[in-house]
Amino acid sequence: MAQVLEFKLPDLGEGLTEAEIVRWLVAVGDVVAIDQPVVEVETAKAMVEVPCPYGGVVTARFGEEGTELPVGAPLLTVAVGAAAGTAAAPAPETAGTTSGSASSADSAVSSEYSGNVLVGYGTAGPAARRRRIRPQSPAVVNPTPNATAGPTPTARATAVAVPGPEGPVPVISPLVRKLARDRGLDLREVRGSGPEGLILRADVERALTARETPAASATPVAAASAAAAGERIPLRGLRGAVADKLARSRTEIPDATCWVDADATELMAARAAMNAAGGPKISLLALLARICAHALARFPELNATVDTATREIVRLPSVHLGFAAQTPRGLVVPVVRDAGTRTAESLTEELARLTESARQGTLTPADLTGGTFTLNNYGVFGVDGSTPIINHPEAAMLGVGRIIPKPWVHQGELAVRQVVQLSFTFDHRVCDGGTAGGFLRYVADCVEQPAVLLRTV
Repeated sequence: MAQVLEFKLPDLGEGLTEAEIVRWLVAVGDVVAIDQPVVEVETAKAMVEVPCPYGGVVTARFGEEGTELPVGAPLLTVAVGAAAGTAAAPAPETAGTTSGSASSADSAVSSEYSGNVLVGYGTAGPAARRRRIRPQSPAVVNPTPNATAGPTPTARATAVAVPGPEGPVPVISPLVRKLARDRGLDLREVRGSGPEGLILRADVERALTARETPAASATPVAAASAAAAGERIPLRGLRGAVADKLARSRTEIPDATCWVDADATELMAARAAMNAAGGPKISLLALLARICAHALARFPELNATVDTATREIVRLPSVHLGFAAQTPRGLVVPVVRDAGTRTAESLTEELARLTESARQGTLTPADLTGGTFTLNNYGVFGVDGSTPIINHPEAAMLGVGRIIPKPWVHQGELAVRQVVQLSFTFDHRVCDGGTAGGFLRYVADCVEQPAVLLRTV
């Protein structure tokens, strides 16, 4: 007899507590294999495909495309077992289902369950069972007539209840609670749109918007007039995460910027000679990354972070180099692990891999976290200079403008040379201007005379 199991949005790791449904990859009635991707979701860090750990027939989907769900919310139900091919449904689950009956269901379908959590996150067994608030009437997209829920594994996240005017108000996401607390919003005044009144980030954002624009929400006429005045775009997903991180950087880090023009003619010539010799082509970004890694070895004060809780500067042992990449989804900063130990060829290969993954939207949270220093090549946008915002919680960022022919005094004579502007923003808590200037001057020297690197290899 078939068992109908409910698959919930799994723990996405990296502190992520919610995700937005971007695209369903299966429909109700489809037969799915174990670990087959069933939905594409967007988190604050990456776009990922979520595989279902059950094999069987999809009997219901929960949430339309564009819906934001918390970790632990239902995604879909799957009929598994001997009669799964006919999508037969068991008797409806009652509110009194015990963990023992759930264990029986898990045992009955062990051959149709993989234990996988998410593509790129490894595998794990079923999560420890915890009590949670069960939704009474979740919104179902295209349900089949007999798509009633059977015994289900429990959620990975537990709802935290805050006192409400008529009882506890469920809130799962700590980010949602923090957003409300920071903006002075009483969660008891917020109507949750999630299962059983669960308060989502979108609910808090709507409440804040309504509070800050009372005239627009007073009457339908006023609301229509306000809407006509401009388009409102929610700061959520990747755009929201970038906004929060940049705002935090500006709030917490006392940054300063210095810059210098450098003659990049010899660097461009060295790259051309390397590529003319045959073998894998070397990218300009890889050479700049190699220069940064060597500069950080000479100035380790800048490969650091500040622990505000203990008031300590933490100097980091390895250089994990982030680089800014513009994608259709927005700005992301993939991280090249152990950049200080890589050759120019290895850096070129890894930078190309991460850039392509960024464009395809397939970067994992592991690809986007753990950076210790960021290289920002904004010259690709045709600009000369900028004052970069430090990628919190790092301590510094090097910005590189476009390389263009300019008049330059070379060996005592005026000549046309390939000139680039380098800008360096640093956390003034980790060092003073002398260290920052020394770092930037060393980078400029390597750009002007690439042979300088030979003395540090």
